[in-house]
Amino acid sequence: EQVRAQAELLRRQEELEKKAAELDRRERELQSHGGVGGRKNNWPPLPEKFPVGPCFYHDIAVDIPVEFQKTVKIMYNLWMFHAGTLFVNMFGCLFWFFVDPLRGVDFGLAMLWFLLFTPCSFVCWSDSSFRFFVFFFVYICQFGVHVLQSIGITGWGTCGWIAALTGLNTSIPVGIIMLLIAALFTALSVGSLIMFKKVHALYRTTGASFEKAQQEFATGVMSNKTVQTAAANAAANAASNAARGAFKPTP
Repeated sequence: EQVRAQAELLRRQEELEKKAAELDRRERELQSHGGVGGRKNNWPPLPEKFPVGPCFYHDIAVDIPVEFQKTVKIMYNLWMFHAGTLFVNMFGCLFWFFVDPLRGVDFGLAMLWFLLFTPCSFVCWSDSSFRFFVFFFVYICQFGVHVLQSIGITGWGTCGWIAALTGLNTSIPVGIIMLLIAALFTALSVGSLIMFKKVHALYRTTGASFEKAQQEFATGVMSNKTVQTAAANAAANAASNAARGAFKPTP
């Protein structure tokens, strides 16, 4: 029993040391950026001579607590896999279009999904302004999209299973490529479901509940500057309209 208590004490001491090191690292990071006008965007990593610069600041080691960094890194790798699958899907639909001229719509939608879903999913997954509540909502929607992409309804711009079997009837080599892409979409769906359960379990271990998530959402919304400005403008307009109605002369 004494050995177990000593081991628990050492474990807690290691956790405290990790948190102290994390706070120290964050403080140094803030100080290093304080004199140059804040953090400099560093993602996506582009060459200096590239005409377009990075759009976001992204540093898991600085922004994420130590105990959550492993999970966030897995989520980031899953997002990279998502972007890569959409990129490959675009070429799969292109090959399908080569052997079947009626599949131009699929190729066009495949390009649209890659250009639209890649940046939007990164912003939604990395933005923690509204914390867990919005993350769960967005991630559930994203999981639904992954399932639909795995199914591969023809005319929707994805090389899922239905589209792959259809393409297999037109061209065996193209059909095989599409089957491999359908397998990637399926793996993406499974990985998304596993990570959703992992994040949900992680959230529950903090003593959180759905009601607390709703409170966090409301707190995040009301602390958002855009929402505050909109609410202030709405209140001012309502007060102005009420004043006009009160002082309007009656006929």
